Amino acid sequence: MKIGLFFGSFNPIHIGHLIIGNTMAANTDLKEVWYVVSPQNPFKRNKGLLHEFDRLEMVEKAIADNFRLKASDIEFSMPKPSYTIDTLAVLSEKFPQHEFVLIMGEDNLVQFKNWKNHDKILEYFQLYVYPRPNTAPHDFSEHASVKFVESPLLDISATFIRNAIKERRSIRYMVTEPVKKHIELKGFYL
Repeated sequence: MKIGLFFGSFNPIHIGHLIIGNTMAANTDLKEVWYVVSPQNPFKRNKGLLHEFDRLEMVEKAIADNFRLKASDIEFSMPKPSYTIDTLAVLSEKFPQHEFVLIMGEDNLVQFKNWKNHDKILEYFQLYVYPRPNTAPHDFSEHASVKFVESPLLDISATFIRNAIKERRSIRYMVTEPVKKHIELKGFYL
């Protein structure tokens, strides 16, 4: 089975993440999209990051109604910070029956050459890339392993959502209702 891997902090998962995952699952040759919750991104600071199990639970609540979307905690038992190449190796070994594809925003391609073993990722895996507004030029537009997938452009960020919660502004429609209720119940980001 061909599976798309959508890595992220998902702090919190929002409607933009869901639209991308669903677009990839519904409009490409991917059978499923797995949201890989990253405990620690090597390019981001940990400040304000909810515990990984809280973020995983929000992902599970957000995608519960879509059988083609799954949540993955594969990186929870791996060394931190997590590097994509290492996670791809673990998943390929654990699930040899699947073919894995990396899903990423075009803005990530700009920094992709700085990723650990990015050349090996391109050698062994495909990248399905969704467009991002105002992306700087990059070297991967014509690469054989990179496929651009048309998807809606939504400029929404988890940072904006966290700040809105902190300032007690509405986040309605930015996250699913189950995620919104969970955030309110747990008092996250206040």
